[in-house]
Amino acid sequence: MTEDRDVLDIASNPQREGAPDLPSHISPPGPDDEVARVDEGDLVDGQTSGLSQSEIDRLTADIIAAIKTVYDPEIPVDIYELGLIYKVDISDNRHVVVDMTLTAPGCPVAGEMPLWVEGAVGMVEGISGVTAKMVFDPPWDISRMSDEARVALNMW
Repeated sequence: MTEDRDVLDIASNPQREGAPDLPSHISPPGPDDEVARVDEGDLVDGQTSGLSQSEIDRLTADIIAAIKTVYDPEIPVDIYELGLIYKVDISDNRHVVVDMTLTAPGCPVAGEMPLWVEGAVGMVEGISGVTAKMVFDPPWDISRMSDEARVALNMW
């Protein structure tokens, strides 16, 4: 059975009021791009969504704030600004799945960093559980870093 969920692709709608600032590697949708909006009571995968847009917005902001507390120990910038977070998916039962990557596949904290993300996001009020999935497609490169990260690392 398919679980109800609200997919919060970080780039899905950065223009909406109260949305967090997005790193430069995440581009807003263009005029011809389809952007799915899920409102309370809408059908998602044939099921009714149970999260209101205001709740999705609150959870998104809180999840991103939590992720911004996680740092790569070798780089003095949080993993969100480094562009290591690719997608956040929230199910109607409030379980969060985070697709993330590493700056390099051989990163010495590869086994630990997903646990750090799960711990940080798990502290967000209203979340029932968290799974951080490691993905390597597309591969990370410095173009995914936000302007804030570039300033912090003096990479202009």
